Amino acid sequence: MKIKLYSLRNHIYLFILALLSLTFSANVTFAQTALTGIVKRADGSPVPHATIKIRGANISTSANEKGEFRLAQVPEVPFYIQVSSVGFKPQDFQVLTVSATPLELVLLEASQLDQIVVTSRRRSEVLQEVPIPITVIGGQAAENAGAFNVNRLKELVPSVQLYASNARNTTLNIRGLGSTFGLTNDGIDPGVGFYVDGVYHARPAATSTDFIDIDQIEVIRGPQGTLFGKNTTAGAFNITTKKPSLIPSAKVELSYGNYNFIQAKTTVTGPLAKNLAAKISISGTQRDGTIWNVPEERKYSGQNNLGAKAQFLYTPNEKLELLLSGDVSVQHPAGYPLVAAGVTTTERSAYRQYAKIVSDLGYQQPKIDPFSREIYTNTPWRHNQSIGGISLNADYKIGNGKLTSTTAWRFWNWDPTNDRDFTEFSALTKSQGNTRHDQYSQEVRYAGDITDKLSGVVGVFVLGQNLQGLGQTEEVGKDQWRFVQTSATGQQALYSTPGLLDGFGIRTNSTIKSLSAAAFAQVDWEVIDKLHVLPGIRFTYDKKDVDYDRKTYGGLQTTDANLLALKAAVYANQQFNISTENNNLSGNLTLSYRPNDRLNTFATYSTGYKPVGVNVGGLPTTSSGAADISVARVKPEYVQHYELGVKTKPTAGALLNITAFNTDIKDYQTNVQSPQLGANRGYLANAEKVRVRGLEIDGSYQAGRFLTLNAAVAYLDGKYVKFTNAPLPLEETGHTEVINGVSTQVAFKDASGGRLPGISKWNISGGAELSTAGNLIEKEGRYFIAGDVSYRSEYSSNPTPSKVLVIDGYTLLNARIGFRSEKFSLFVWGRNLANTNYFEQLQAAAGNSGLYAGVLGDPRTYGATIRYTF
Repeated sequence: MKIKLYSLRNHIYLFILALLSLTFSANVTFAQTALTGIVKRADGSPVPHATIKIRGANISTSANEKGEFRLAQVPEVPFYIQVSSVGFKPQDFQVLTVSATPLELVLLEASQLDQIVVTSRRRSEVLQEVPIPITVIGGQAAENAGAFNVNRLKELVPSVQLYASNARNTTLNIRGLGSTFGLTNDGIDPGVGFYVDGVYHARPAATSTDFIDIDQIEVIRGPQGTLFGKNTTAGAFNITTKKPSLIPSAKVELSYGNYNFIQAKTTVTGPLAKNLAAKISISGTQRDGTIWNVPEERKYSGQNNLGAKAQFLYTPNEKLELLLSGDVSVQHPAGYPLVAAGVTTTERSAYRQYAKIVSDLGYQQPKIDPFSREIYTNTPWRHNQSIGGISLNADYKIGNGKLTSTTAWRFWNWDPTNDRDFTEFSALTKSQGNTRHDQYSQEVRYAGDITDKLSGVVGVFVLGQNLQGLGQTEEVGKDQWRFVQTSATGQQALYSTPGLLDGFGIRTNSTIKSLSAAAFAQVDWEVIDKLHVLPGIRFTYDKKDVDYDRKTYGGLQTTDANLLALKAAVYANQQFNISTENNNLSGNLTLSYRPNDRLNTFATYSTGYKPVGVNVGGLPTTSSGAADISVARVKPEYVQHYELGVKTKPTAGALLNITAFNTDIKDYQTNVQSPQLGANRGYLANAEKVRVRGLEIDGSYQAGRFLTLNAAVAYLDGKYVKFTNAPLPLEETGHTEVINGVSTQVAFKDASGGRLPGISKWNISGGAELSTAGNLIEKEGRYFIAGDVSYRSEYSSNPTPSKVLVIDGYTLLNARIGFRSEKFSLFVWGRNLANTNYFEQLQAAAGNSGLYAGVLGDPRTYGATIRYTF
């Protein structure tokens, strides 16, 4: 580990030195006139000791106690100066003339939440004026809270749910909707759009990468298909990074914590030429594992991430801006194993209960003590991935709007190994879903003001994807025969034939080629004073071509027909090709009434659409043993959504927003876990109708610069209105019913009225920060203490409600204390301070014999962070 950290540190130093040599090489012509001025707050009082920099030149000064400053030498006009001070938003000012009259420069406090600017409607607007429920988290606030990736944001935004047993198997939902819960099936599109600098990221694994130099994160709730290129039936994450600057600067951040946690970040930006700025950011994260594998004597569930992002900003004139970006993230963690969480009795015969199977194999029952954080698996876990891409964004001002073109290519490589029996038995010993993904996207849109009363956005979007499963492997071992054997008599007795299933498996090569194209538009028309009507429309076309080829290998090589039949009941060859396409016309209508600048009310009706899905995780078989092609295609989802909201500013420094909503989905796409081993990765099906309704309340209060409060509550009620072909829950596996006078084992049940997985009825978060002015090592700044708490009530962790696969509610407490100035910050932090033991996910082991496993939440972690800007 020391070698890795040493290498990471040296790479960071090399990048800093290289960038600094470029940053300070720009040539500037100087005038001889001095510039004087005063920096003030919005109320007219002075801002003492603010920093004033000349953009594009290595010239800066500090204001005095009265906010006054003087620059003895400045460039020839026009030029820009940047003014900043701790607790205030940095501001650029253009200087057109230099005279003896002092400039008056006004800074807004960073905590003035009613002035937060968002781009959720594809143009810059003040948050409280947008008739959409949005939560905004500043990049600095996210870093301070320890939310260095999306997974940790869910503690700050109650309406967000993210579950991940590894990067590939990630579910990102808003209000409980978006993606299937549980094991990921590559044939389904996410319903939550994930955008970084305008580029759509198609794979959910993107949520596992570390943030790099984030400006802000907008979490947009509800369908937004008339504003964003890709379908967003549940909402969107709109993440923006800081752009390169012509003002030379650099930032370095180092964190160290328990479990040998080390995180290093650096960003350097500056001019390469008169109108060309560059920026490079690097982030590295390493941490020991928190789960101990006893047989291997090795820690798992650690972190080993390295990411970099480079950007070049070219502004040849006032109308055109070109931003070229490239990023890459490589993650080679100690894998993320699930721990054995429990054993339940199923409705199968006594011979097929987990305890009886284990006993017959001569083993002791596995240790069920998940929060000891010990596992006993005999296959190493590995979850390596690399993800990245290149994009070119062009903005051109036309009239009172902006024409934007975003061209991008992204890739994702996934190289895992999993032990899917979750024990030291040699049952389902190996699961490797090796994957390669390429995506190409192009979006062109125009957004702006058409008249004083009319504004809007219109655009087109095309996304092509090529997703390949490369030799994906599932393999069983010498103990698997007893898990699939139904009795010890007749032909079933032959399962005990030595070596029959030892090393028997399947190797799958699959390809999904998909094309998605859309045209969308939305306008904002002030029909009468303060009453706005916002209609939107979207046309979408989707096409998917699938080539699936699965072949068996290994096991006992024999010509005995009886033995071959037994092997085929475990794994069999499957091959199919399908092609499917759909188109859809959807839209929305919003009414917004803003009687004054303290109140914004809105009502929305919208329809949405999630594309047709395809199954590439292994299909269940028919009575003849052939693949059931009838479930290879999964019908699209159709969404009807109603929303009422109010955004208010009750008093100075306070915001209070309330939203009520109801979402109905026809043909809801859900992940089904088959009792058949050959389909153990799950397959997709449609629930006839689901409904999610809820109420969201969020508020914040800022008392000067010394106190900040925020809180949010989300009540969610999600259920299957109609789901007649739901899979049996684990404890009901083997259930029989009398059909036509005959006792018949069934595989499905009517789950209508049951609750949707992953949705807690109550989700609550809150935070507070108290600060006071002070000095540290002759640096002026503010001492602060801050904390945040989040609570989730219990939720189902199975597609069909289950008595055993339920996550208990839990509360998490985080805190930090330290000092920050304009250029320097130092603080200590702690996460999950109460060391709460909790699961994030529970899932049945393949074969549904009674064992289930869980994904553990992180234990208590703590550490310190130092950050310096120069």
